[in-house]
Amino acid sequence: MVARFLGALVLLAAASFSAQAAPCGVSPGHAVTLKSGDIDPDVFVWDARQRVVDYAGGYWGSDEVLAHTVLAKPGTRAVIVQCMPAAVHTKAGSTRDAIGIKLVNGPNKGRYGWVTSDDVHELVRR
Repeated sequence: MVARFLGALVLLAAASFSAQAAPCGVSPGHAVTLKSGDIDPDVFVWDARQRVVDYAGGYWGSDEVLAHTVLAKPGTRAVIVQCMPAAVHTKAGSTRDAIGIKLVNGPNKGRYGWVTSDDVHELVRR
């Protein structure tokens, strides 16, 4: 009976851990393109992870947007540098990954920044 209890406890702990530490949909080194929603496809690339978290959660001011972002046009290419799973909590209550990127084309080529997982799309190679 003790063995059965311990086995159930280990299974429960493993299920809990895997739900909390779900991997990101992208990993460092992957090439992606940036595009936001269809209504406004431009992407704010934030200079700090906490700022993208705050913005998605509804905590921001227009002066912060102007001072701490660069605007990436849809189709801008980037390389994933880092991913923080489920770090972004939207006002609607859903979660997204915070994605650290390096822009590889466009006027801000070479800049690093942060976006949400909604804004990255894997680059299809042929």
